[in-house]
Amino acid sequence: MHPRDLSDHSQYVPGRGVEEVARDRGLDPDDLIKLSSNENPHGPSPAAVEAIREHADRVHQYPKSSHTDLTAKIAEKWGVATEQVWVSPGADGSIDYLARAALEPGDEVLVPSPGFAYYGMSARYHHGGVTEYALDPADGFAQDAETVLSAYGGERIVYVTSPHNPSGSTMPLDEVKAIADATAEDTLVVVDEAYGEFADVDSAIPLVDERDDVAVLRTFSKAYGLAGLRIGYSVVPEAWGEAYARVNTPFAANELACRAALAALDDEAHVTESVETAQWAREYIADELDAPTVESAGNFVLAEVGDAERAADAAQERGVIIRDCTSFGLPNHVRISTGTREETREAVERLNETLADLGLGVRA
Repeated sequence: MHPRDLSDHSQYVPGRGVEEVARDRGLDPDDLIKLSSNENPHGPSPAAVEAIREHADRVHQYPKSSHTDLTAKIAEKWGVATEQVWVSPGADGSIDYLARAALEPGDEVLVPSPGFAYYGMSARYHHGGVTEYALDPADGFAQDAETVLSAYGGERIVYVTSPHNPSGSTMPLDEVKAIADATAEDTLVVVDEAYGEFADVDSAIPLVDERDDVAVLRTFSKAYGLAGLRIGYSVVPEAWGEAYARVNTPFAANELACRAALAALDDEAHVTESVETAQWAREYIADELDAPTVESAGNFVLAEVGDAERAADAAQERGVIIRDCTSFGLPNHVRISTGTREETREAVERLNETLADLGLGVRA
């Protein structure tokens, strides 16, 4: 007895963790700066931590009321109906829910390359196919409707990432609208805004209320600092609302995650600090790193170093964990998450020493 043929399924490659690197390298975890997973260096909102403590004795109960409360609060935040908010275990969960709701066996999705691997992974899990549109490093991974539509062939779902991971480029709202206008009636344009809080561009959520062919993904993992709780959501067209109960995993968003997210939504000061730090840090990296970088609207910077594997490996020896982007199809690039101001300054100094020792990353 064996599982079904999974040879076409790729494996998701996460950034390396502090404990993992410390163990492999024989280093003190306290000496490591982790800038590989686009996490919030300020941690979670103190209000979220308090909410977890307050509700910890309720984890024997299913999270029905907290899920309902969180749905209502998100709907109020964005001015949409509660039926349009699909709370999920991370934005990844919403990707699965939309695939379940949209894809028949053999249907295809159109995804950016490079891009977040889980778009295609989820489609294949649901017996769908995957086609790609290419974003070009030569023009800073610029995103526009023409680039997407030149590869469009009637796919059931078209994914747009704004800000894009791993480059940090954005898709202007009028370009998203142009894609939706030009694609077939039964094509859903999904805009992934996991890093939306860090960008000075309008959310596509207002489009969801205007039309029935756009959905938006959001998460509490980044600006809100709740990555370990796996809590996110999508905002879907009103006509899709009733599908949620038919495709979601029962009680998938757990009690503590929902309670923490509710508290985090009220802690505007924490989000503001997180965003301001990320904006400062990405500018500092772009200005001070001895390698060409891509303009980013996320909480990370993509840098062209010439040999990503060597650079990332050597950086770990100096106590800085960054993301080798070979798994994104970018073997010459590394992605550097933004840390605190202190972490960012220290990391850039160590990275510059690393690049100089390797003879890599000379600025253009």
